[in-house]
Amino acid sequence: MTGQAAGSIWPSASPPAAEVLLSWRLADVAELPAVRAQVRAELTGTATADLLDRLVLALDEMASNALRHGGGRVRAALRGTGSAYLIDVSDDAAHTPPAPAVGRDPSLGGLGLYLIAELAAQHGWYVDGGAKHVWALLPR
Repeated sequence: MTGQAAGSIWPSASPPAAEVLLSWRLADVAELPAVRAQVRAELTGTATADLLDRLVLALDEMASNALRHGGGRVRAALRGTGSAYLIDVSDDAAHTPPAPAVGRDPSLGGLGLYLIAELAAQHGWYVDGGAKHVWALLPR
């Protein structure tokens, strides 16, 4: 899968409308354990254990990518639709689309965007207000 073009893996597209359930302003990857714990605490009882695991994994990968590669103000939000959860993570690298690793040894990392694409029913990225937003929609 790592030989595919980035554009076909992460298309430029707007997400469906969704209501904000949780949101964060992030400055460091050290904040992510608290984010994961909050997602689990808020959604336990309304989402299956498997869905919680997938949501936490996708959110963690997307947020850590933004913090490591996007820079500037990083914001993450978990939103809800009637049938899915939408993860939306933004950073200040508006002119830099998500770039899945191509031709890299998997042991060196860089496969998070492929993993998120596999977990999500839909995914993409868009620019709004000078920020790049990367999103993934996971069915409930």
